[in-house]
Amino acid sequence: MTLPYENATSGGKALSDLNAILTKFGCTRFGTMTDIEKGELLVQFSYKGRDVSARASYRGYAAAWLKEHPYTVRTRITRQKHEEKALRQAEISVCSILRDWIKGQVMAIETGILTFEGAFLGQIMLGNGRTLLEAVQDQNLLPAPEAVK
Repeated sequence: MTLPYENATSGGKALSDLNAILTKFGCTRFGTMTDIEKGELLVQFSYKGRDVSARASYRGYAAAWLKEHPYTVRTRITRQKHEEKALRQAEISVCSILRDWIKGQVMAIETGILTFEGAFLGQIMLGNGRTLLEAVQDQNLLPAPEAVK
């Protein structure tokens, strides 16, 4: 089985597409930032006075890629180069994943399936600069997930 988006080739094009989607949707501000220390891509935008902040982990995707393509003695490059390859692909793939996720949420809003708040509730920023999801997690408002049997 192939990992979704593992053949994506242009993170810059995906982010450009995302800019066009958000502009057409009516967002007044849009930006992306890479956090190399955390291994994340951050997308922020504003819509009708609501600020949204969505984070996606490059490292999480790279770990999934390495699980799908484990290093073996037959791999023609070093383990370090193999892991670097995973991270490079992750940096590209995460851009496409965020574009498609946000595009799907925008489409759900535009067609009346979801409200804006329903689509982006966890990513809506509070007055203190944190997301609603971060506040909920910090206050342990969600029950712990059940163990898988």
